[in-house]
Amino acid sequence: MAGGPDPFLPSVLPLPAFQHFQPTLDLHIVRPIIHSVNSDLPRLSATERTILELLSSGTELFGLQLVQESRGALKRGTVYVTLGRMQEKGYVESRTEPVPPGGIGLPRRLYRPTAYGVRVFDAWNIAAHAFARTTPQEA
Repeated sequence: MAGGPDPFLPSVLPLPAFQHFQPTLDLHIVRPIIHSVNSDLPRLSATERTILELLSSGTELFGLQLVQESRGALKRGTVYVTLGRMQEKGYVESRTEPVPPGGIGLPRRLYRPTAYGVRVFDAWNIAAHAFARTTPQEA
């Protein structure tokens, strides 16, 4: 097209009213975004952290051994529920101990951390040490 502006392209005019535009954050829009990002991060409760710490020695332990080794930090009533939840999350895996010949009772279930569980535990320890070195004024 020779001779003149293209009628299909809008003309660009300076808009002084928009030069000082300050966007504001609407929490109703931002909150779901933050939630979706945080939901992908692995969660680790204090009880789960204690269990992974005890299992990090490399020795397989059964639930009551974890309670005994924790020196009161773990309770008999919650350790197996927590271990089940940790197994669903992929933090620990278990196997059933073989019953010796002539043995009576149910076989014990031995637990050990998975590679993923060790990585989550290590990441939480690094984060805990990083936050321990800061004060609320620095954050």
